[in-house]
Amino acid sequence: MTATREAPEAKKTDKAAALYDMDRTTVFASRHDPRFAYCLYVPPSVGQGGEPPALVVAMHGTGRSFITYRDAFTEFARWNNCIVLAPLFPVGVRGDGYRDGFKYMREADIRYDHELLAIVDEVGERYNLDFKRFALFGYSGGGHFAHRFLLLHPDRLWAACIGAPGSVTLLDPTRDWWVGTRNFAALFGQEIDLAALAKVPVQMIVGAADLETWEITHKEGGRNWMPDANHAGKTRPERLASLQRSFEAAGVTVRFDLVPNMPHDGVKAVPRVEEFLAETLTRLRADAAPLTVLKGK
Repeated sequence: MTATREAPEAKKTDKAAALYDMDRTTVFASRHDPRFAYCLYVPPSVGQGGEPPALVVAMHGTGRSFITYRDAFTEFARWNNCIVLAPLFPVGVRGDGYRDGFKYMREADIRYDHELLAIVDEVGERYNLDFKRFALFGYSGGGHFAHRFLLLHPDRLWAACIGAPGSVTLLDPTRDWWVGTRNFAALFGQEIDLAALAKVPVQMIVGAADLETWEITHKEGGRNWMPDANHAGKTRPERLASLQRSFEAAGVTVRFDLVPNMPHDGVKAVPRVEEFLAETLTRLRADAAPLTVLKGK
């Protein structure tokens, strides 16, 4: 009788897992800090044996369209054996309505890079996977996050796709963070690992028609204002080109996609990002070092 009572419950658990933990998942609160959340796409191959999936993180912009970005990558993920993780870092987590905290990595006592790494670990635990490295895509505000996360954790990324950030941090030892990196070690407790940075495949992507400046021109007195806040260029293409030159001067190889006729639209950039990720993933999977391993192996 005991076995008879437990069996239906097991079936319910399996059905719930299929509904909420596979394919396009529900939204989960982060265990590390429930102010932050995430959703996933998990392909049907997960848990069925074979090569463990790679992880692609799709970071939202200021509009927080995290589910839209998750959904944009699902077909790519299904056919390339990837899990897609779309984090949500809401506006005003400290009760002040501030929209931009995640873009600059630090907001009071919050380290957004650490929050993402905690979520990555949580996802790995849920699916019995250890994501040694992952790909990070971000567009607009997500492009802010992506290139600054790359400076902090190049060893954790197998690719970085940096899309149309409104402002950029150059590898500039003559200017303070966030414009440059002079006080990077004092703020973050580590130096930039240029050797590791140079090993990460990097794509930078922006629309040739992405020329509006009303949202990206820093003005004195603004919360993110600092000297030389606008010195990397007036438009997003100009600023991203400045970041490209800064990275290449440090030995980083950059694929720069200036997309004809494309305005400020991250979803329209996704096909070129998928092309870059597919090429990179094919090459890396041919190498000996795994991107993901099953826990306990």
